[in-house]
Amino acid sequence: MDGIERAGREGAAGRVELGRALLAGGALSPDWAGAYGAVPRCAFLPEVMWPYDADSGRSVAVSRADEPEVWRAYADSDCPITVQWDDGRHAGAGPGEVPTSSGSMPSVVFRMLQDLELRPGHQVLEIGTGTGWNAALLSHRAGRGRVVTVEVDGAVAGAARARLAAFGGGAVVVHGDGAEGYQDGAPYDRVICTCGVRRIPWAWVGQCRPGGIVVAPWGTHFGNGDAVAGLRVAADGRSASGRFTGPVEFMKLRAQRLPPVVHAAYVTGSVADGDESSTGLTEAEFVGERLGPQQFALGLRVPGCLCVLAEKRGGARPVWFYGLTDRSWACCMFRDGGGARVWQFGPRRLWDEAEAAFRWWTGNGRPGHDRFGLTVSAEGQAAWLDDPAGSWPL
Repeated sequence: MDGIERAGREGAAGRVELGRALLAGGALSPDWAGAYGAVPRCAFLPEVMWPYDADSGRSVAVSRADEPEVWRAYADSDCPITVQWDDGRHAGAGPGEVPTSSGSMPSVVFRMLQDLELRPGHQVLEIGTGTGWNAALLSHRAGRGRVVTVEVDGAVAGAARARLAAFGGGAVVVHGDGAEGYQDGAPYDRVICTCGVRRIPWAWVGQCRPGGIVVAPWGTHFGNGDAVAGLRVAADGRSASGRFTGPVEFMKLRAQRLPPVVHAAYVTGSVADGDESSTGLTEAEFVGERLGPQQFALGLRVPGCLCVLAEKRGGARPVWFYGLTDRSWACCMFRDGGGARVWQFGPRRLWDEAEAAFRWWTGNGRPGHDRFGLTVSAEGQAAWLDDPAGSWPL
């Protein structure tokens, strides 16, 4: 009897269906099926949670006491579930302003666990405990006492510690800054991060054994999207390098959150203050699909820049670019039917940089995330396309 079938005997029919769908779709590999069956996600979710409802496009509050069947249906679905808003300052049943802790989609969880190449007996460091479910899955595979998980939020850490203890998860929960790793448990065979980062902290590589693997959602400040980086530590321990495996979107490591960018601090008058030009690119070409590879590629080629896609109105969508090291800005006003106008201001010509990066991406065959890679050393990090020998610093 496999783990999914055991789950069915326990009455979690929805979880059985989800498990079979994850297996069929390739997110859940057969060697992780036992952990999926033995460690139910529902055991690590709070009484009140905010699943993302795909039909309405928003997070909805669900109480286990008031709606037990609805609560369980969401727990056994492949959807992200927010468990904390606004770093814990939020109170009440409605959603807060910014989600700051969540239970990730099971499909994303198990794809990242596959990337980790975890074996029984491995020593594991997890950054971002969240609900504790991921730590319990890691412990089931690696063994009791083999997992250290670090959580920056004291309330989140305490709740996860209690759930892991009640379930018998066997992981050690540390309240601390995950950007620093956890030296007391080093060296580790595997390091996994469950929040988005913009720089891989050297502590994670330095605390990992040569030949070990670091898995983390990584991206640039150009946008909110990430891609999963799977980095192997070099034999001499002086670097780690590897490819990206696919797009994701995670809440960001608190130590690396981008401070709010205030539009009025850049555009003090009107767009007419900028130098005007035009472009032949269309909105569909430039923007692409959500979490598409072109925006990821542009972030790699246009450093120190935030891109904001404004709401489309009357057939027009402004796309804004803000320099993060100065007050340079640009705006490209795409319109249905073509004829995009561009305004740029400041020492950097951000639209020119973005358009050049787009042409670079198309000129290289429109590569997907898996053709890009990342190399990290104590001196910094560098991106590459196809071959690490052609890397450029970030």
